Amino acid sequence: MTVFERIKELAKKRGYSLTRLNNEAGLGTNSIYHWRTKSPSTASLKKVADVLGVSVDYLLGNTDEMHSNNRDDNVPIDLDKALSEEGMAMFDGQPLSDEYKKALLAMLKTMKGND
Repeated sequence: MTVFERIKELAKKRGYSLTRLNNEAGLGTNSIYHWRTKSPSTASLKKVADVLGVSVDYLLGNTDEMHSNNRDDNVPIDLDKALSEEGMAMFDGQPLSDEYKKALLAMLKTMKGND
């Protein structure tokens, strides 16, 4: 599987079109599509890996471990921020819809009020 094919497959699983992924990674117009015939720069590949939440090694096919190498598991995640902002929140390997994110946020706020 090529780098382009791996990115395309993973983007689809994460609910991204390649155009949206390209934009969220801050790449030039249709950069990812060009990777069908040429190799991406390391910097561009890192940006895509960060958006998808995987390691560059995974995108290159060097490992089947998807986990990002740059994530510190001891850093707390601000759920209010994660659920309020545009972007991807996932559960069980699937992206949460905006409706689910809003419902979770409302539930958490309600529970906080019951302390």
